[in-house]
Amino acid sequence: MKVIIPLAGFGTRLRPHTYTRPKPLINVAGKAVLGHILDRLSPLHVEEYIFIVGYLGEQIEHYVRKNYSIQARFAEQEELTGQAPAILLAREFVAGPVLIVFVDTLFEANLSQLPAETADGVIYVKEVTDPRRFGVVKLDAKGYVTGFVEKPSTIENRLAVIGMYYLHDSQALMRACQELIDRNIQTKGEYFLADALNLLVKRGMRFRTEEVGVWADCGKPETVLETNRYLLDHGHDNSPSYANGVRCQIIPPVHIAPTAKIENSVIGPYATIGDNCTITGSIIRDSIIDEHAHIEDTTLEQSLIGQDALVKSKYRKLNVGDSSVVDFS
Repeated sequence: MKVIIPLAGFGTRLRPHTYTRPKPLINVAGKAVLGHILDRLSPLHVEEYIFIVGYLGEQIEHYVRKNYSIQARFAEQEELTGQAPAILLAREFVAGPVLIVFVDTLFEANLSQLPAETADGVIYVKEVTDPRRFGVVKLDAKGYVTGFVEKPSTIENRLAVIGMYYLHDSQALMRACQELIDRNIQTKGEYFLADALNLLVKRGMRFRTEEVGVWADCGKPETVLETNRYLLDHGHDNSPSYANGVRCQIIPPVHIAPTAKIENSVIGPYATIGDNCTITGSIIRDSIIDEHAHIEDTTLEQSLIGQDALVKSKYRKLNVGDSSVVDFS
């Protein structure tokens, strides 16, 4: 099996952070979002990972090569015309089963049954209260997919597609993606994967759904912080091992890089502190402070602070990009 991971978007909802690095490299609970996803895929026998990169894609390749010993290939999507053209960039590199994972979300799912799957594909879903900002599936009485709807106007179909798809026949999918482009089948000006899958359903392919236990979004500042809280509550709290603080109080759960230096401060709950950060005289809770940031005489809550940033202020809720200076003193 091969895995395709499309991650060429600009990540505009996470600016200013995504001006200087791609969204998949945003730090959540001590690790890049992409790292959390690759960790979840590690139990699978993956022949090759195919990363579809775009703006700042060299950072993605550097991160993967540095941190993971996997067979990886990188293809660049130069024109952002939709999901289907992104997936088509992997056409010549796949032949059999394929797993497609979009990088906006983290998931908790059992993937061990995929080698024995008898359906033509598996669509991973999560029931939501209001599906109108998601893509959803429609099912028949036997539980097979009869159609995909992107951002429905009604709420009766509540199984939202989380952005993970398994197909036995990767080339059939590639032909459907190419057909969208050849026939100019677009939804809201883009070539969506859902429309390619609809073509396959109409031609008799059977897709079943698998509901995931957890679906955590990393697309906006508020959902990044929500995901950070979830991960810290579920296995990523390292507060007992942190030993580089002076006159500081640590309130778990937190994830603090061992190289961070903290003095006269209160950290937590739900704080992530990156490598080589310096924090003095501050209170940090429900926030992510990325590597090499310097925080002084500040109380921060529900904040995202980028790499190499300097923050000196009173109580603030901040969204500060890399190499920024914020000084209200």
